[in-house]
Amino acid sequence: MKKSNLFTVILAIITSVSVIYAQDDNLKISGSLLTDERFLLTDKNDWAWNENRLTLKLDKKITSRSKFYSEVWLRNIGLPNITSSADLYNKGIVDPVNFELREAYVQLSGFLSKNLDITIGRQRIVWGTADKLNPTDNLNPYDLEDILDFGRHRGSDAINLNYYFNNNLSLQGVYIPIFQPANMPIGIYANALTHEMELPQGMVLNEFSDTILMPRYNLAQSSTAGLKFKGFVKGVDFSLSYVWGYDGLPFATRNTFIPVDTFGGININSQLSFSRTHIFGVDMATSIGGFGLWAEAAAFMPDKNVIMTNDFSAFYPSSPVPVTMDSLLLDSSEPYVRFVLGGDYNFSDGSYLNFQYMHGFINERGQGNLNDYFFARYEKKFFNEKLKIAPIGGGFIVTDWNNIKDNYTILFVPEIAYQATDNVEMSLSAAIIDGKGSGVFSNLNNFDMLMFKLKYSF
Repeated sequence: MKKSNLFTVILAIITSVSVIYAQDDNLKISGSLLTDERFLLTDKNDWAWNENRLTLKLDKKITSRSKFYSEVWLRNIGLPNITSSADLYNKGIVDPVNFELREAYVQLSGFLSKNLDITIGRQRIVWGTADKLNPTDNLNPYDLEDILDFGRHRGSDAINLNYYFNNNLSLQGVYIPIFQPANMPIGIYANALTHEMELPQGMVLNEFSDTILMPRYNLAQSSTAGLKFKGFVKGVDFSLSYVWGYDGLPFATRNTFIPVDTFGGININSQLSFSRTHIFGVDMATSIGGFGLWAEAAAFMPDKNVIMTNDFSAFYPSSPVPVTMDSLLLDSSEPYVRFVLGGDYNFSDGSYLNFQYMHGFINERGQGNLNDYFFARYEKKFFNEKLKIAPIGGGFIVTDWNNIKDNYTILFVPEIAYQATDNVEMSLSAAIIDGKGSGVFSNLNNFDMLMFKLKYSF
């Protein structure tokens, strides 16, 4: 976004807030200022991440039965990407800034019935009981910009209905008219979810291009719908859910191979498309003897088979029929299940332990393609909880149990944080990554880094 446009947006927000605030002092303004800086632990210590984010939240109770809420991000993110002198005339390149509307909705309580609430607008609809890693959380698109920020989603324009049978049982229905895909990692994380393409023997990739086919934007083809029954019985929170939507990450459904020389050099054009999917979910959370426990699972069933076609017709120009080879990526008759099991405990000495086991990351689809992830964090607080030290944090990933030594990833993220005041926290952490094979984080082997964050909340 150009800075002139951004300034206009900010001015409009400030003006609107001032008018509303002048009319009624029930408007609640809150938010935070986050500075997030990271550099690589290499000889040259290249800068890996630069973000300054202002989060502004507006919450206003209009009447006893309605309220307005919004959340926006104003950010300076990224490093100047200057390649020519012409770029020096563009402030958007020299000093990259963007504006993001995360949420903006109106909520009406007792709509048509005293037991029915409705929320309309852009909203983040959180499903699941696990800690950040939620296989049932599939209504909002994933925000994978920062691959180390697990569980981040963007908001969706939606109609969200909640009917309460009593204090312990409710039914939720959600309709999202416009499909939004996941946005991919940026910067040094850009290749975290992609792997090298395996080519037939004798072929050498010269150039790669792709085309994405989006669903048609109409009420039927681009929409997502969800239904969730939620309850609380004998100390156990549970829910059953169903989503009729799209997988937010595209599949390569057609690859066209074009020879460019006599030495095996080829160009590849890949056609990417999104798969309509049925998702059946279940989750629960409870507490036993001071231990918090949770479990969550989702079964994914493609609406139809997902097939990848490799087209080699350019190699056989005289062939009367296309020369293709099909591969079955997903079988609609064989659902695959991602799940999470976890728990946490607060010790009397001020320390805290969290552990989770997850089967299947968000980019892993199909039976036999789901890997195992073990995450743990131990932290202890000192000096009236002002100082927090987490000597253990991170995860262990296995992609092939039959050959662990060549198919693993270790992610070690120790942290120390200091609560300078009630609303200011500073933290220093590191991300040390080591592994082999084709795991999600193995592509980040060479990107060990030191991270500093400062957050001021208001």
